[in-house]
Amino acid sequence: MLRLTAMRVRELRIAGAFEFVPPSFPDERGLFVAPYQEPAFVEAVGHPLHVAQTNHSVSRRGTIRGVHFADVPPGQAKYIHCPRGRLLDVVIDLRVGSPTFGQWDQVLLDADEPRAVYLSEGLGHAAMALADDTVMHYLCSTSYNPTAEHGVNPLDAALGLPWPTDITPILSEKDAAAPTLEQALAAGLLPDYAECLVHYDSLRVTVG
Repeated sequence: MLRLTAMRVRELRIAGAFEFVPPSFPDERGLFVAPYQEPAFVEAVGHPLHVAQTNHSVSRRGTIRGVHFADVPPGQAKYIHCPRGRLLDVVIDLRVGSPTFGQWDQVLLDADEPRAVYLSEGLGHAAMALADDTVMHYLCSTSYNPTAEHGVNPLDAALGLPWPTDITPILSEKDAAAPTLEQALAAGLLPDYAECLVHYDSLRVTVG
């Protein structure tokens, strides 16, 4: 029987976001990997991931999806991995009052070196496909709720997200029309950091 060894975990420079690197097991048949493992997740985050929905997208090279976020509470936490292709995954702190508000961190998700990214409720998420037919698969803590979900323009110069300059970005009409961070802040669309902390505490209390 295959025995999984310890998953490597590190918190990104945005509190509440983590990179998970599971062990992978290649052989003559192919590859086996377990991208999500609850014991490692709970040890890092402090509570299990409630999965209400799983999403799967296939993107051509240059496609950017995001920056997306949801009202808190309940918000929408995400656990993302890339089973095919290459994905530049970016987490943006959109929580008003956070010490790292407006800052971001990035992780390269690559099917050849499996890893995953988790972002807590209130954080923004965006990703660019670096190869054609790139697959992004992610677990969501809440179901899709269009009235509670919002976006920030991923090309907002003030955010300065790390998109490669040699790739022409491809955006949906909705993402291209999304407000800048400054406009979203002025409109009162962004999550409140203090409310996010209360929500995180409630998840840990529920577990206890």
